[in-house]
Amino acid sequence: MDVPLWFALAAIGYLGIKLIRPPLWLVLVLLLGGYLIADSLLAPVIDTAVK
Repeated sequence: MDVPLWFALAAIGYLGIKLIRPPLWLVLVLLLGGYLIADSLLAPVIDTAVK
């Protein structure tokens, strides 16, 4: 079964927020931080660490 990545991430994010109930500011900081780091000079370093 092929599931699009965006759908899997949305489902995991929704379940995580519903089950763990982190504060909204923490969710926003993680989303914004991930977005900013992905487009920075640190992106290649993080990419090699993840792989």
